Amino acid sequence: MLPDADDLPELLLDLAVPHEDINDLVAARRRVTGDPGVLRLLGECVEELFRDPEETGRTPELTELLDAAPPELAGTFAAYVFVAALPHTLARHRERGIPPEVSRRTLADLGRQMAVHRRRHGTTGVNARRWLVRHFRGELYQLGRLQFERAQHGQRTSAAIAAAGLDVAPGTPCLNLHIPDFLGPLTPSACDRSLAWAREFFPRHFPEERPVAALCHSWLLDAQLKRYLPADSNIIRFQDRFRTAREDAEPSDSEPVQFVFGDPDLPIADLPRRTSVERAVGDHLRAGGHWYIGHGWFPFRSDSKD
Repeated sequence: MLPDADDLPELLLDLAVPHEDINDLVAARRRVTGDPGVLRLLGECVEELFRDPEETGRTPELTELLDAAPPELAGTFAAYVFVAALPHTLARHRERGIPPEVSRRTLADLGRQMAVHRRRHGTTGVNARRWLVRHFRGELYQLGRLQFERAQHGQRTSAAIAAAGLDVAPGTPCLNLHIPDFLGPLTPSACDRSLAWAREFFPRHFPEERPVAALCHSWLLDAQLKRYLPADSNIIRFQDRFRTAREDAEPSDSEPVQFVFGDPDLPIADLPRRTSVERAVGDHLRAGGHWYIGHGWFPFRSDSKD
């Protein structure tokens, strides 16, 4: 189920696991492989991860199984699950003809989420465990600056997009766009390259799905940012790619705090003001305002331009 202790460090490096976390994971490996109960739980997690077919809309949470790990493995057990799942993931990628460099950069999100955990808690662990299930099931791919998740239209977004004249309905394929951290500025040129890559990638490797729209659900699409950032800023130019699908009524103030400052629980009064984005997020909250998740879309065809 797991590589031996000599091979594990190199595999962890391939997954971009932070160097300072590797020794901890290698040392605790014996706690996993030496306990039949823990090893059985590991196998159950991997089996559950791949239980349903590859199609979208069936992503397992794994939360209950992951939470059953012994307390001393609570922070790291998910890492062993994803390492054990790796051969199955790569086999799926090969069946689809996914280039090895796309596999490597996509699955390196494990290391990114471990870096987020260390930045927030100062210990070895995995942030956003449920999120990473998508990567290892073959539902999400990193193509340059952006990540693209194979998904399905929901009731509310499909109604808005259909009203604009596209042939969509709940359950039909779409792509969800995600913006990974630790990857430099969100420049228009980098986004253009990612989108051009995606328009070539998905018809080639998932020809049966044919998504006609790309969606993004993010605080970066909150229109209030235009009050604080110049029109030529990377974030506003990213916003300008999208048409509004719907608006949220409930605030999501912790989202920008988490992604801009690294910890959703930081006191608002103490948020730094070093950059224009930090000033926008913090000043708006300190003035009594709220931030919302924006929901945007644009047409997506292999020959379309957003």
